[in-house]
Amino acid sequence: MAYQVPSHHGSVRGKLTLILLVFLFSASALVVPFARAQPTAMTITVRGAPQTLAYDSGKGEVFVVDLGPRGSVISDATDTVVANLTLPAGSIPQGAVYDSGRGEVFVADSGNAEVSVISDSTNKVVANVGVGGTPDGVAYDPVKGEVFVANGLDDTLSVISDSNNTVVATVTLPSGSSPQGLAFDPANGEVLVADNGAENVTVVSDSTNTVIANVLLEGAPTGLVYDSGKGEVFANDYGEGFSVISDASNAVVANGVLPAGGSVGQIAYDSTKGDVIVANYMSNTISVISDSSNRVVANVTVGSAPYDVAYDSGKGEVFVANSGSSTVSVVPDAALSSTTSSTSTTSSSASAASSSSASIATSASPSTTSTSIGTSSSPSTAPATSTAVPEFPYQFLVAVSFTILITASYLLVRRRGTAGDQSREAAAGV
Repeated sequence: MAYQVPSHHGSVRGKLTLILLVFLFSASALVVPFARAQPTAMTITVRGAPQTLAYDSGKGEVFVVDLGPRGSVISDATDTVVANLTLPAGSIPQGAVYDSGRGEVFVADSGNAEVSVISDSTNKVVANVGVGGTPDGVAYDPVKGEVFVANGLDDTLSVISDSNNTVVATVTLPSGSSPQGLAFDPANGEVLVADNGAENVTVVSDSTNTVIANVLLEGAPTGLVYDSGKGEVFANDYGEGFSVISDASNAVVANGVLPAGGSVGQIAYDSTKGDVIVANYMSNTISVISDSSNRVVANVTVGSAPYDVAYDSGKGEVFVANSGSSTVSVVPDAALSSTTSSTSTTSSSASAASSSSASIATSASPSTTSTSIGTSSSPSTAPATSTAVPEFPYQFLVAVSFTILITASYLLVRRRGTAGDQSREAAAGV
């Protein structure tokens, strides 16, 4: 019987399949470690309906004031409530600002026509400064050591010296201005005023405390923020739009549109990303505006009825006061590029802190200059938990599935190849 050369087709196919298997498994092993977690927003439970925020860079804390009138202090290291605040009786808190020179937080109180000054070392009110009617927005001038207060009823600005907590000047604005938000421009030493009634922005020199310019807008501005990276001021308005003002020319250089139906709240500047953040309290979102394109680049879902926003430059996070859900959302910079953001809730409730035995003594009269605020002796310190969403949640599963499939194919080919070789060998009489 003639000798026949055994076929090696089966073994060749098996080797090729094995090489492909090794390649796919190696590729998946290299890619999977890069499937990093994408940070998401989380929420912190506070007391009441949070109305306004102030970031304290000296302590790494965020002061939250609600219509109680009361407030909470959040540590940005743990994202938990570490103290509770109580303001004078009858207070209707509006804007708040941190004074880095004195380590104090100034809160505009439209109910008592005054400004409450809170020490961040004791979390107690150390002074109440009488100002004009219906104070609203506040801005800190670190160059002069002064705090500017917008008096909506009087069409004036009150200038408070932080060295003695007294009004040292009053600036008269155009009639019918109804000023609301304020922003300080350190490059020019100017205070910009959102004149909601006059639909313009008034520019005030901090060296003379006089009006030096008026910038006409397309809508009625509510909030202002200074963009130090571009030397511009962003103004949002009730018409769900925003304007961009150059501080070099005091002229509008761009206009933009915010999501319809959002009903804008307050505004903040993200110095890390060069973005401007706007609260949309009717749509439960915040809009992210790029200062390079002057366009909305993302809308991030937060809590119910977000009204105020504050940027924490120390942690690279945006804090959002959700007035409709008694929560504060914490959104990391990395999550601002998403159109939606899931949230997890930490039970650092201010109400739990308020149930401690610490006494709270408030002034019987709003005209007194010192009010004692009791802080919780045992505020909640439970660590915050934030659920991270993988960028490629099914990547590993897909890689394993392909590996199993290729392995099964390889074994099947080997089995058929071996059976074929045996058949040929038997036919050849081997």
